Amino acid sequence: MTDVIKVAVLGAAGRMGTTVCAAVEAAPDLALVARVDATDDVAAALRDASADVVVDFTVPSATEANVHTALAAGAHVVVGTTGWTPERLERLEEALAALPGRGVLIAPNFGLSAVLAMTLAAKAARFFESAEVIELHHPDKVDAPSGTARHTAAAIAAARGAAGLGPSPDATESGFDARGADVDGVRVHAVRLRGLVAHEEVLLGNPGEQLVIRQDSFDRTSFMPGVLLAVRKVGGRPGLTVGLEHVMDLD
Repeated sequence: MTDVIKVAVLGAAGRMGTTVCAAVEAAPDLALVARVDATDDVAAALRDASADVVVDFTVPSATEANVHTALAAGAHVVVGTTGWTPERLERLEEALAALPGRGVLIAPNFGLSAVLAMTLAAKAARFFESAEVIELHHPDKVDAPSGTARHTAAAIAAARGAAGLGPSPDATESGFDARGADVDGVRVHAVRLRGLVAHEEVLLGNPGEQLVIRQDSFDRTSFMPGVLLAVRKVGGRPGLTVGLEHVMDLD
């Protein structure tokens, strides 16, 4: 890569895409070389742009094909779109194995406060008997639970498993639909409410005590430092990276 990183944005006309374009244009070490939207020919646009990094903020049904198209165009890829199932990730890892040096960074959340909250929740989970996650978003969000909440719950479950903890206590015998989604044994509750942007609470409990970790994103600009960090770092991380925490030196 040159000193100035050339960036193409997929989903450029969307709420997040528009904000990403503005952030890239304002960064002195980045250059916005393509704005690509749903009606455009993605392959042709990326071929013409010769981007170093492609940022995908589209929709779950399109993101996998977009990433493979971007890799074929010779770019690294930063992904903020959810919908990445284990099967999709496996296919992506197979593709990257044939492309030495190429990197893809998929982040369930680009908010620095959100990543810190997820990391703290995973570190704290082994000390508590109970753990649940509540995620709250605007009603235009198409998936539930959110990718952030799934990532948080999976990290909590992994930490609890490594510590030898069993399932959280729960005597529920009926009405399981009111208990939220089950993500690796951790209950996740989704709220969709007008006026919200993106928010998450992790509830951790022991007899006589409770730890609440809450993160609030009030505006999409809060995600931009994380997006720009990913754009700058992805070229130095060949293969697949899932989670912004891996480029934040949190260890």
